[in-house]
Amino acid sequence: MTAPLTVSKHPITSEVWEKFDNSLAGSIVLPESENYDASRAIWNGMIDRKPACIVKCANVEDVVAAVNFGRNHQLLVAVKGGGHNAAGFAICDDGMVIDLTNMKGIEVNPRTKTAIAQPGVLWGEFDAATQEHGLAVTGGAVTTTGIAGLTLGGGVGWLMGKYGATCDNLLSAELVTAEGQILKASPEENPDLFWAIRGGGGNFGIVTSFEYQLHTVGTIIGGMVLHPMEKIEEVLKFFRTFTQNAPDELTAYAFTMTSPEGMQMAGIALCYCGDDLDEGEKLIAPLREFGPPLADLIGPMPYLQQQSMLDATVPHGQFSYWKANQLTSLSDEAIEIFKTQAPLVSSPRTMVLIEHHHGAINNVTPDATAFSQRRSPYDFVIISLWDQPEESEIHIKWTRDFFEAMKPFFSAGVYVNTLFNDEGLDRVKAAYGDNYDRLREIKRKYDPSNLFRWNNNIIP
Repeated sequence: MTAPLTVSKHPITSEVWEKFDNSLAGSIVLPESENYDASRAIWNGMIDRKPACIVKCANVEDVVAAVNFGRNHQLLVAVKGGGHNAAGFAICDDGMVIDLTNMKGIEVNPRTKTAIAQPGVLWGEFDAATQEHGLAVTGGAVTTTGIAGLTLGGGVGWLMGKYGATCDNLLSAELVTAEGQILKASPEENPDLFWAIRGGGGNFGIVTSFEYQLHTVGTIIGGMVLHPMEKIEEVLKFFRTFTQNAPDELTAYAFTMTSPEGMQMAGIALCYCGDDLDEGEKLIAPLREFGPPLADLIGPMPYLQQQSMLDATVPHGQFSYWKANQLTSLSDEAIEIFKTQAPLVSSPRTMVLIEHHHGAINNVTPDATAFSQRRSPYDFVIISLWDQPEESEIHIKWTRDFFEAMKPFFSAGVYVNTLFNDEGLDRVKAAYGDNYDRLREIKRKYDPSNLFRWNNNIIP
């Protein structure tokens, strides 16, 4: 085992680690373990943190044991589900990582159109299980994203106009509190906790089971059209008009990217999930005629194909830095700034998105769940990606400069799942708006010592 490590007020000896390891159905990974580096690697290659211990949980009892051990030894606790969060909250320095990636149970009930899934499940795995029955729920647009982090932060995706945020489809959850208690959160049991975990992130406990309401989703119309970057102004103005009258079944994102051949491009990606695909084709026809595009990749496809469409653009291990905020509108002035800034992109792997939010996700009142971003029609997201660590300063600066230039068009709100870890308390408050004070009260009830603080933290 290991020599004593002074990672809390009391040194943790090899005997203590060994006893803890032997109590688990899973296992612990220590710095000298052969799989330590692989276990601490997450999606964002810029995150290079070295925890004192990684607890690979096999079941709920392991999670309880890990929480109790971390609390009793005053360790900083990080929680890893999918490990896809750009800010890297899944990994901490010197403390304990409670790793849920081996907890992958999924049960789908096609009769009730519900599913129960554990927190190690990724969206690709979840979608594959539900699509066997022609069912789905709003999920992440990349298959390697974890269901846990996306749901707890709110959850936006291709189905949000028709079926709302991911958290709007959460029926109940089981979680382990800071005191090691196992609680159910639902409209009937601990309803305050149920309200808080639908958008409040991992602040209130470790969710070990999610129960979702599913919806019938078969073949959809999806894909994208691509235009040269020189057409960005026209593309964004068309996108604004196209989305203003979009039905709930149609979700669209405008974006900029660089092709593998090095050509800067502007595009519009979409998903139509209505029952009548002929009607969908008619709705989408103006988009396909506009330009015309350099490439038209739109057509009927399985929902699983739409969900994996962007996977190749965000491979595991890339360096990444994000900045995002919601927009009050997509004005001519905002488009002009976008047109000026986007072609200056410093990395060919970087993408900039403008997501259209409407329909079911915006029809929920802001105080119905902790996820309060229900009013803005557009979300502006810069996803900077690069390969070489020595380039980090250049790409982070470009990201921040673009973000600053767009600030005059921002609303007060930001989606908590897009916050990076250098943005401060004011930005966390902005994510929750008028819900923040209520969240603080619930945090004080369920985690008064702020054990779960390695996140976009709500301070009790």
